Formats: sequence, structure tokens, C-alpha cells
Amino acid sequence: MAARFGILARSFSTSVARQQLVQPPIQVFGVEGRYATALYSAATKKKAIDAVDKDLKDFSVLLKTDPQLKEFILNPLLSKDLKKEAINSVLTKKKASPLTANLLNALVENGRSSSIEAVVSVFGTIMAAVRGEVICEVTTAKPLDAPTMKELEATLKAFIKSGETIKVTSKVDPTIIGGMLVSIGDKYIDMSMATKINRYTALLQQAV
Repeated sequence: MAARFGILARSFSTSVARQQLVQPPIQVFGVEGRYATALYSAATKKKAIDAVDKDLKDFSVLLKTDPQLKEFILNPLLSKDLKKEAINSVLTKKKASPLTANLLNALVENGRSSSIEAVVSVFGTIMAAVRGEVICEVTTAKPLDAPTMKELEATLKAFIKSGETIKVTSKVDPTIIGGMLVSIGDKYIDMSMATKINRYTALLQQAV
């Protein structure tokens, strides 16, 4: 079974292996970034980058539409072998690349089943950079209407380079109260009302 994820496992074992990685066009961080980078490197060397990208997109959709599968994979009481068997069954039916299976099996084997979606997301960010896309995530307290989103996209284009395109995703988080959080590339802008309130509260407490 170790051979199934040996490519990825060896990628993290020594500094020499890390130096041999094909680096993605953008920096990604954390454990998820290391797995995504290892997969990007392996897929690039095997000229299977598009196939792996499609596999992960399909698997991500499946996790969102099949809560039973997701619950099965995340269940801490189930053995790693059972989880890998379920994943491999799905990937076999989809005729997925062995590299995709390597990644998902490595995550399960290393006790990181809960990181699968995060790794898939980071890999998507890498692939967006490969295509010249800049991922921008906007968080607001309430959903943005179409005219506001269009105006926001036009404003955000000022942050990207010539030849790049921007891909905006939005999500709602009522806890920010108002304003917005904007993450674009490696930039992060906090214009939320909640942060302003916390800042003002801290200043008032210091003045007392």
C-alpha cells in the first residue's frame, strides 16, 4: 500500500527532495500548501497536470453533493484502509490519474482526511495562477447584489497585473457585521465593521 503514495511521502522526507520539486507559480503555505505543491510537481513532471486538476475538481464536487461519502471519509472511528478503499473505488470509476489517488491516499494515511478539501482548494489556487487567474475571495455580512459585485470586480482589477484575469468568489459571514474582508492573491484587506469596533473598543479601554 505504501507504494501508492510513495511519490508524495518521499517529497516531504528530505530537503533534497524538496529542492527537486517543480515550484508552482505562486507561493502556498502550511501543510496544505506542501501537499498541493508536491502534487503539482509530480503532475507537471508526468505531464498530467490538467488530468489531476479535473480529478480534484470532480472529487470536490462529489464531497459537496454526497454528504454520506464526506462523513465516511471524515469519521475518526473508521480505519484508514476503509477510507482509502472508498476513495479508490470512486476514483477508479472516474478513471482518475494515479497521482490523484496518491495524494488522497497520502492524506488519509497521514491522518489528514479533514485536510482534503483544503488541499484541493490550494491546488485550485495554484492552477488558477498557472492560467493567469488571480483568485479573490470577498466576505460580506450580507450577500452582494449583481450591480455591487460588478462594481467591486472592476475595482479589484486595479490590483492585478497586465495579462492576468481576476476570479472573484464571495461568501457571507454575518459576524463581520458590515463592510468586507478581501483576500486577493497574497494581499489581505480587512474593512469589516467588527474589526473597527474591536479596534475602537481596545482604544477606549486603554484610555480608561
